[in-house]
Amino acid sequence: QLQASGGGLVQPGGSLRLSCAASGFTLDDYAMSWFRQAPGKEREGVLCSGSSGGRTYYADSVKGRFTISRDNAKNTLYLQMSLLNYEDTAVYFCAKSPLRSCAAGDNWSRYRFYNSWGQGTLVTVSS
Repeated sequence: QLQASGGGLVQPGGSLRLSCAASGFTLDDYAMSWFRQAPGKEREGVLCSGSSGGRTYYADSVKGRFTISRDNAKNTLYLQMSLLNYEDTAVYFCAKSPLRSCAAGDNWSRYRFYNSWGQGTLVTVSS
């Protein structure tokens, strides 16, 4: 089970950290991702982190602004977001892969490669 939290209202240029608490499995055994879905748009992959310090993949739109991390002691995944802009407004979801590594190529960003999802947390960027 995945429980996402930390969403809210933030001004453009601001920062926010999302959390995804995992239960029922060991977070570090699996690749984990963050996705987002803006109103009227398809769900898109934001970042993917391989298990045990494996390779991380980023969507071009968030490179240099978003980072993904894990606290294995807390079995929790984080998404640190900075320099937020209006286009970052979306519901953010954490997702668990059945594999240790992120799916190859662009597949990591396709939701069908994940077998467990958090409920989503809303991030609104507005002045």
